[in-house]
This record gives sequence, C-alpha cells and structure tokens, in this order.
Amino acid sequence: MLRPPAPPVDIAALAPTDRSRRMLEAALAGAEAIRALRAHAGRWEGAALERKGARDFVTAADRQSEAAVAAALSSAFPDHAITGEEGTAIGRDGGRDGAGTFLVDPIDGTTNFAWGMPFFGIAIALVEGGETVAGVVLDPSLGEAFVAERGLGAFLNGRRLRIDRGVVPEEALVGASLPIPGQVRSIEVESYHRALRGVIDRAAGVRRLGSAALSLCYVAAGRHDAFFEDGLSPLDYAAAVLMLREAGGIATGFDGGPIPATGAVLGANPGLHPWLVGLLTGG
Repeated sequence: MLRPPAPPVDIAALAPTDRSRRMLEAALAGAEAIRALRAHAGRWEGAALERKGARDFVTAADRQSEAAVAAALSSAFPDHAITGEEGTAIGRDGGRDGAGTFLVDPIDGTTNFAWGMPFFGIAIALVEGGETVAGVVLDPSLGEAFVAERGLGAFLNGRRLRIDRGVVPEEALVGASLPIPGQVRSIEVESYHRALRGVIDRAAGVRRLGSAALSLCYVAAGRHDAFFEDGLSPLDYAAAVLMLREAGGIATGFDGGPIPATGAVLGANPGLHPWLVGLLTGG
C-alpha cells in the first residue's frame, strides 16, 4: 500500500526550507501517480514490465511517476533543468543562468516494485555548479520522507538525523549490492566478491534491500552502518549521498576518494569506512 508521510501531510514540518519543501511536494506527486496507476491496474503490472537491458526493468509507473515529478518541478522551478532516469530532459544542463539541474529517479528499486516488494524510493537531487545542494528520497510504502540540504542537515519526517556512535565490524549491519553480470566496473569482480565475503565473515549481518537510494538513507538513519554498490548513476545516489554526509557519515568511492564516473559508492559510519576501503581495495 502506498501512502504519504502522514495524513494530512504537513510539508512545512518535513523539510528545512521552501526549496526542499517544493522538492518533497514533487516527490509526493510522483507517489500519487504510482498510487493511481496501481489502483487502476492492480498490484502486479505483469505484461507492462519492460526490459531496458539485461535484468534492468522499467514499468509504466516509472514513466508516470517521472512525468508527475517533472511537471511539479517545472511549475515550482521554471528556470531549472530536469534530467530523469526514464528520459526526461527539460532545459539546458545547469538551467537558465546556472539556476541548477534536478536529477530524478522516479522509482529507485524498480525490480522490487515490479515484483510487489514494498521497498523502493522516489529520489530527487538538486545540483548547482557540480555540487548536490538539496535532496529528497521518499519511501511511499512506509510514508517516510528523507530530506537534506547542504549545510542545514538531514531529516527523516522532520526529525534530524545524526550518526553519533562508533561501530566496530562485529557490531555492524552492512548493506551491499549483489551485482548482476557487468555491473562491477570500478574494481575486479573477484575483488568485489572477496570484499563481500570479508564482510559476511565478520559483520553482524549483511542486507541486500534493492534500492541504493534508500539503503544510503538507512545508513544516515542508523538502520545500516554502511552500504556499497558499483555501477550507480548520480540519479540513484546524489540525493542520498547528501543525506548521509549531512547526517555525519562518509560517502566516497571504493578507494576512499571521490565517487568515480563508474558509480562505485561506499557510504559508511566513519568508524567503519577505513575497514571497508581496505576490503574493497585489498589493502
């Protein structure tokens, strides 16, 4: 079942500024589009499921959610550009007079969604001058809104998120991708598998939940202590990486440096980050 963060939704209580409130309103418009389609088509989309590539799916709900998000953003931010996972391309890159570009993933976790698993998110990031300055990740199934603005903090349904405890590997719950063939591009596939085995052998538990955006937000919220995945797009991770950093976590590439173009993302509690970099680099 899809539902908003709280009935009725008090947007002002969920986001720190008017800018992020309007971004959250756009995400809620996407959630409403998904809800309306499911009410019409039922829980399973069946034949409406399409393949973009090997084990890479898109549904009618992806497209309708993106259209609704883009329409809401265009109305609220007419000078901004919009780039969407499913092909939306509004305005020139960077927007009019450098106003900024919104990156939209209308359903991060499409495979979960298509199979009826209630773990997927709507992710919106605002990029200005190459830096993410605001982000929203909405979980329509649980009614949870993750919101962050650079320098102002990260919030879950209006509650400030802060990573304020140290964690050792034996006490850590780690999220990790189980990659499909060809997804691991930043390191050797065997190096990735070796790192995953190292986490399995030592951590308190390992989870593969199926949405990178929500998994990174879960690190910010303390529900995971770390998460890593390769082959991601900024559309997937930009909003959630800002969330994690504003909550006091660390988000880098697998080697501890900037996130590379190949999309290797490691997000972690600061106490775990060196251990995971060592596993992923063989150090």
